[in-house]
Amino acid sequence: MSLRLESVVKRFGDVTAVAGVSLDVEPGTFLTILGPSGSGKTTLLRMIAGFLPVTDGLIRLAGRDVSRVPPGGRDIGMVFQNYALFPHLSVIENVGYGLKVRGRGRAERARRAREVLALVGLEGYDRRLPRQLSGGQQQRVALARALAFEPTMLLMDEPLGALDRELRVRMAGELRRLHEELGNTVLYVTHDREEALTLSDRIAVLRDGKLEAVGTPQRLYGRPETAFVASFFGGHNCVPCEKVLDAAPPGGDTARVRCLGQVLEVRRSPRLAEDATDACLAIPGDGIELAAAGAPATVHSAVYMGNQIQVLCDVEPGVRIRVDLPGGTAVPPPADTRVHLTIRPDLATALPTG
Repeated sequence: MSLRLESVVKRFGDVTAVAGVSLDVEPGTFLTILGPSGSGKTTLLRMIAGFLPVTDGLIRLAGRDVSRVPPGGRDIGMVFQNYALFPHLSVIENVGYGLKVRGRGRAERARRAREVLALVGLEGYDRRLPRQLSGGQQQRVALARALAFEPTMLLMDEPLGALDRELRVRMAGELRRLHEELGNTVLYVTHDREEALTLSDRIAVLRDGKLEAVGTPQRLYGRPETAFVASFFGGHNCVPCEKVLDAAPPGGDTARVRCLGQVLEVRRSPRLAEDATDACLAIPGDGIELAAAGAPATVHSAVYMGNQIQVLCDVEPGVRIRVDLPGGTAVPPPADTRVHLTIRPDLATALPTG
């Protein structure tokens, strides 16, 4: 099932939670809606599901306007953050509940419930109650219930948020496997960048109820178009710099900037005007190196993180830069050590400020 949002708005009184979001989702896509708390992610998902009315704009599923259609008429499955299992019903009764509401017979409900329980690895758990299950198992039951009536679109609202890190990683792999096996369209809400990178075909980044950017994980990380995407999604350093005018070919996708004492030719975001004088440089942690010469800096702290050492360096008042060193070979420099930094231009992108 394809999805099209056309200038979708949601207001609660004087507060605008979603401000004119337009988005196309192709059939079979795993799209993650990513953003900080309060960015409008869950509100947008609930409007798509039909649990919240649209203030303005249109929602189309497979070309059909469903903006005023109730949830039961949209052929959408939904998995909530708290799983929303019925505590007094067994696992198989929970999974078959949606089929019961749709008028399916007892034998058909039981057969289909066992099929999807096998799909999520819960064979033999039919008669258990939710309180007899672990958090990960409850999450699988909620997923099985959403899949039982074979929806063509599945919505998931931070379903892994209540799990510990190890289980989140394992369940994320299971969700990706199920998506590849079933081929349905998935919209997945999270504020976790690692989940978005692991799961998604495409990512839509929300900020203050607006669509900041949409693209593949590789493009959003490697070629961010705004400072917000670079810092929130990519975790990049965003360092103020001066744009050197008339140095790069006009109309090209590069810019020449002066940053940390270096003049560099780097990728230019299409949102950065060619005649802009100020910019910021988005640089991942591994795009800055400690060198014998370069911009002077003082080590604030160095933290060993297994596969890398994260070094925070103060270049000037108010400018702190993260440098990622390989964890297996590098020796973390002590705090207050004077170092020099150089930028790898092939990993940097010039962006508009703000």
